[in-house]
Amino acid sequence: MQIVETSNEGLKRAYSVTIPASAIAARVEGEVAKIAPQVRMPGFRPGKVPANLVRKLHGPALHQEALQTSIREAIDKVVADHGLRPATQPEVLLADGYDQGKDAELAVSLEVLPVIEAPSTDGLKLEKLIVPVSDAEVEEAVARIAQGQKTFSDAEEGAVARDGDQILIDFVGKLDGVAFDGGTAEDAPLELGAGRFIPGFEEQLVGVKAGDEKTITVTFPEDYPADNLKGQAATFDITVKAVKVPGEFVANDDFAKQLGLESIEQLRGLLRGQLEQENAGLTRTQMKRQLLDTLAAGHDFAVPPSMVEAEFEQIWQQLTQEAAKEEDAEAALKEIEAEKDDYRRIAERRVRLGLLLSEIGQSNGVAITNQEMDMLIRQAAQQYREQDRQRFLDYIRSEPLAAAQLRAPLYEDKVVDFLFDKAEVTEREVTREALQAAIEADENGNPPAVEAEAAPAPKKKAAPKKKAAAEAPVSDEAPAAEAVAEEAPAPKKKAAPKKKPAAATPEGE
Repeated sequence: MQIVETSNEGLKRAYSVTIPASAIAARVEGEVAKIAPQVRMPGFRPGKVPANLVRKLHGPALHQEALQTSIREAIDKVVADHGLRPATQPEVLLADGYDQGKDAELAVSLEVLPVIEAPSTDGLKLEKLIVPVSDAEVEEAVARIAQGQKTFSDAEEGAVARDGDQILIDFVGKLDGVAFDGGTAEDAPLELGAGRFIPGFEEQLVGVKAGDEKTITVTFPEDYPADNLKGQAATFDITVKAVKVPGEFVANDDFAKQLGLESIEQLRGLLRGQLEQENAGLTRTQMKRQLLDTLAAGHDFAVPPSMVEAEFEQIWQQLTQEAAKEEDAEAALKEIEAEKDDYRRIAERRVRLGLLLSEIGQSNGVAITNQEMDMLIRQAAQQYREQDRQRFLDYIRSEPLAAAQLRAPLYEDKVVDFLFDKAEVTEREVTREALQAAIEADENGNPPAVEAEAAPAPKKKAAPKKKAAAEAPVSDEAPAAEAVAEEAPAPKKKAAPKKKPAAATPEGE
């Protein structure tokens, strides 16, 4: 086998590979000898079919298999002999005119991962912003639970309904005077002011009393799930059957026991723990952002264009899907289009940070154990129906890229935790609002796009009610999972099934 490097430019490599015809032929003969004893043919005893007949019968298939195996081995040899760390799967082209009996001429091109010096973890300093949970916050959480457990009793005869009261109603919804499907209900409870029905519905019923009959007009929202009602003006003929007032809430042991707990103090303790966990998550996000900012500021190296492009495509697909859901989808798409270069920069930074974290992890012995990986796979399998779980498990075990995609976030977290342990951390108590502001502020102190994991996206332009770029969880602080795993980008996940439209009642928006 002859291998000649034809290009070495930046992170791109190209090679010319010649696989001798004799090597391919020898592999074919080896396969013929292996399968001949198993071939059955009329007129011959089992295992006695002549090799030339086996070759004539199975030759083309055996040659194709031998060629593919030889190509795979050639690629492995190119990588091994030149000490390459491929960033993506190599591209292989077989020269035109190849036929059985000829040498196989290959053109192999690929991108490699950059050589990165593992940065020193000494001298790393981070500030940890801590939000203590106050008693008042705990009581607010108790009150929120009480709101969901609220009970109502009949109001005094002739009482008029106010915000916070519950009314029991029959209603018939009509479009142009004709009742529409799903727009009728009897004995429907409605808490005024709760905002559970479409805008304008509840407000028009404040002041009614038991026995009242009233017709109201409302307009269904443009994004209402039922297509026949979107943006439509409708009337509802309403009969008020009862007015009920909320019972008085007392935070005591009896209330806690209604929830299956032993005491109100146990409830408060559970809620305090939840709030502390939420604040701890925000604190981790803030610290991770600091860490990644520090790493990014100290390292600027070339990254494989194909990895950047794959990361950008994932970001762009997410953004365009979100923009398409906006009321003014065209304007939202124009907004993100204007910031396309910024999102490409985010993709490049994600890949660079991912490679850097991977290098830090490898050089410091950070690893995911088999037990951790098994637990990760089992947790992921629980998202599927029972009859599909085994197929998922088989897929993960047979597809290295899928397994890498699954393990990458966990590996990233372990490297981040390693760096947290190495850093000199100072703590400062702040309010929750201050912590959130620290997370949302970019390098220049300007508010970024909301991010699910860490921190800033490109600056937003002020615009009324444009959410696509602002609400999409895109950040230049979230390292590309594929890069962290040091694998080629894994296949994109299938989109989740769309939710079924809600029934055509005035409930919800």
